Amino acid sequence: MAERPARQAPTAYEAHVVRTEQLTPHMVRVVIGGDGLAGFALDGYTDHYVKLLFTPEGVNYPEPFDIERIRAEFPRDQWPANRTYTVRSWDSVRREMAIDFVVHGDEGLAGPWAAHARPGDALRILGPGGGYAPDPAADWHLLVGDESALPAIAAALENMPQGALVHAFVEIDGAEDEQKIVTPDGVGVRWLHRAGRPVGEALVAAVRELEFPEGRLCAFVHGEAGFVKDLRRHLRLERQVPREQLSISGYWRLGQSDEAWRAVKREWNEQVEREQEHAA
Repeated sequence: MAERPARQAPTAYEAHVVRTEQLTPHMVRVVIGGDGLAGFALDGYTDHYVKLLFTPEGVNYPEPFDIERIRAEFPRDQWPANRTYTVRSWDSVRREMAIDFVVHGDEGLAGPWAAHARPGDALRILGPGGGYAPDPAADWHLLVGDESALPAIAAALENMPQGALVHAFVEIDGAEDEQKIVTPDGVGVRWLHRAGRPVGEALVAAVRELEFPEGRLCAFVHGEAGFVKDLRRHLRLERQVPREQLSISGYWRLGQSDEAWRAVKREWNEQVEREQEHAA
């Protein structure tokens, strides 16, 4: 029996804030760059992500930075907190990466950091990861998500095959949070305004009401775990969409911190799959 290859330590990069842009009242774009991103590369996915590392106050790490050494030698409460964010765009020539942050005041860790980021601020990242890109062989595409999935949905729209048939739904707080997304064929987003309703309610209704085109579907459904679970059931059981045609997962879960959700996310997803396979 062949030995399992050793797990590779994630690559760490050190970057600096180049500039920021207030896209909407609740979304800030931070562009990071610098020589520390030399060697960073993407693999062609439209949902590429990196983990942003935030050092606890008063903690200093030995150089060169080594996340595996830190986890082995430092107590857990001194490990850097990490938050996963989609790479909105990457310019390999200028070595600049754009990351879009949802900001709601002082809520959370990464959002407030982005709101107060200034040119020159340092930021370490791990990555990249990713696994979805629009399938050029699909007959049509379905993109569904809340604000957390908007950067990946926008990137997917900008990289759709020429002439692709696309239905894209994004739920946001209100009209002021809509963004202009330039796509090759002028494919637009159907913006759904939450207007005080529970997160994802409008998305579930929109997909349920959609008259599905004929042919093979390629779907991307991401965002708050509760509505993602509802749509996973709808697509797999009611619409009979094969699992391999779906990229579907909860980016976050209402009422749970990022750490708490990441701790149970894989088990939660596996349980949902088992439940739906049993129901089928």
